[in-house]
Amino acid sequence: MSSIKTIAQSDILFVCHECDALQRVPAVEPGHDAICIRCKSRLFRNPKGGIDKPLALVIAVMIMFIVANIHPIMDLTIVGVKLSTTITGAAYVFWQSGSPELAAIVWLPSVLVPGLIIAGLCYVLFSIRFQLNWPYTKPILVLIDRLLPWGMMDVFLLGILVSMVKLADLADIIIGLGFYTFVIAVVLYAATIASLEPHTLWESLQDQSGKQNEFENG
Repeated sequence: MSSIKTIAQSDILFVCHECDALQRVPAVEPGHDAICIRCKSRLFRNPKGGIDKPLALVIAVMIMFIVANIHPIMDLTIVGVKLSTTITGAAYVFWQSGSPELAAIVWLPSVLVPGLIIAGLCYVLFSIRFQLNWPYTKPILVLIDRLLPWGMMDVFLLGILVSMVKLADLADIIIGLGFYTFVIAVVLYAATIASLEPHTLWESLQDQSGKQNEFENG
């Protein structure tokens, strides 16, 4: 079974998002950008290394994300009472205290949405990289695009840091493995999103669909 290490580009019609100019874009070399002929803005980039880089990053972020949600982010000792909590446990505390809206604000953008994005990217990138032609890759890619603005792990990390500063004088704080892996997950998550080029992903999915149709009709 062959694999895609670089994303093939062919002549395509492309509409500039800045000036709406419809133009035929020639094949773009890996590591280079396609530039609008009218306004000179960037149309898209053909990333060097193809799918390998974002796939490696998303696998790494998935591992860190799972570890971060299993292990406690910190241990607190207040007047002899020792407490520890995970990210989901922090949201559950709000739920138990009668504030389900705060629990949702904490848990949805820091756990559920990023988890769906990471899992969806793994599914789509594996399908493209190994030419598996798995079902529902296109709807999942659309869903990922819509969920991206709601993935806010970095905001939650900032909240953890602020809470640590405020609790420093009131309790003994021991930073847990969950915190360190969560920090790594935030960095890898940002790197993963930055390494993606939606246009090339859609082109690869379209090529796979075309090959699958040729195989079925052949």
